[in-house]
Amino acid sequence: MTGMLGVYLVAVELTKLGFIVSPTSRSAAGADLLVTDQDCCKAFSVQVKSDQTKSNFWLVGKKAKTAISPTHIYVFVKIRNSVKHGESVEFYIVPSKDVEQIAYHEGKFPNIRVKNISNFKDRWGVFGDSNPVEG
Repeated sequence: MTGMLGVYLVAVELTKLGFIVSPTSRSAAGADLLVTDQDCCKAFSVQVKSDQTKSNFWLVGKKAKTAISPTHIYVFVKIRNSVKHGESVEFYIVPSKDVEQIAYHEGKFPNIRVKNISNFKDRWGVFGDSNPVEG
C-alpha cells in the first residue's frame, strides 16, 4: 500500500505543476509514472520509491545501474505520520544519473540514504516548465 500511496502522491504533485501524468501497469519494470508537458514535447519516466517507516533509506534494486537516462527520474517519498500533526510528506527528486552515483551498496541491493539526497528535496524543477494551464 505504501508504494501505491507514493505513486499517487507524486502524480498529484506533478499534476498540480501542470504536467500530464499517467500511472503505468504495476508490472512495468522501472517506471511507475509516464509524464509529459502540456505540449507533449517533453516526456519523462518516473520511478517512485516510497517509505512509511522510521528508516532513513530506500532500496533501489539491482536495475539502478542500468536505468540511466536524462529523462528517467527517481522520486523518493518519505511519508511520516504523527498523531499530533497528521501526515507529512517529503519528496526528493533525483535524476537517474545521480542515483547511480549516490546509491550506497550494502548487502544484496543498493540503497539511497536520506542524508545523501537532502539537496534534492522538492526539486521539481528537474522536470522543467510544464506550460501549466490556468484554471
